[in-house]
Amino acid sequence: MKDKYSSKNPRGQQRKKHVKTAKRRSAASTRWLKRQLNDPYVAEAKKLGYNSRAAFKILQLDEAVGLFKIGDKVVDLGAAPGGWTQVAIEKIKPNETEGKVVAIDYLEMPNIEGATILQKDFTDDDAEEILKKALGGKANLVMSDMAPPTIGHKKTDHLRIVGLVEMAYVFAIDVLEKDGIFLAKLFQGGAEKSLLEQMKKDFQKVKHIKPDASRKDSSEIYVVAIGFRG
Repeated sequence: MKDKYSSKNPRGQQRKKHVKTAKRRSAASTRWLKRQLNDPYVAEAKKLGYNSRAAFKILQLDEAVGLFKIGDKVVDLGAAPGGWTQVAIEKIKPNETEGKVVAIDYLEMPNIEGATILQKDFTDDDAEEILKKALGGKANLVMSDMAPPTIGHKKTDHLRIVGLVEMAYVFAIDVLEKDGIFLAKLFQGGAEKSLLEQMKKDFQKVKHIKPDASRKDSSEIYVVAIGFRG
């Protein structure tokens, strides 16, 4: 049975929507709203029932490298509002005997059938143990779309997200099965060099991918480490 989605670029002939200004709306809010209204991925996500446009990023990453297999155990870090979790459920098709998706975020998420959702800050001291208990064994894929709130200072924002990726990586190394996969969002900036060098030692392949669904004006890129050596 075919999945409900198409991850191909939904852009096409689309009439541009204009946003009326409001007295209490800031210029930044108006720009954000205009971008949302004119983003074909936002419209397509709503049409297909995904909780966010980010679902198309993970679909395109999966097409590029093959992230998911039926029956996999998956950990989704920084999962809210749940687009990646929804795709993971569709892909691995969990049942009573195999397959599991455990999602964590300090933000509240809607319930997603088939997923274990934890409202918890991954940086809390006890978060990793709680995740391991919910997972109930090793994982085939650890994926992180975590990003700290930006402050507008490029270097500081870069260092903060690298810090989160490093935490996610330490956790992944602890829970991944041999030949498992680690996926994480980064902002380009250079501070990740030592982390990438370590990944190349721990995994058979390390790739950088910017999916089409990633906004062109964003410096985000995804690093995918494939084939955990164990």
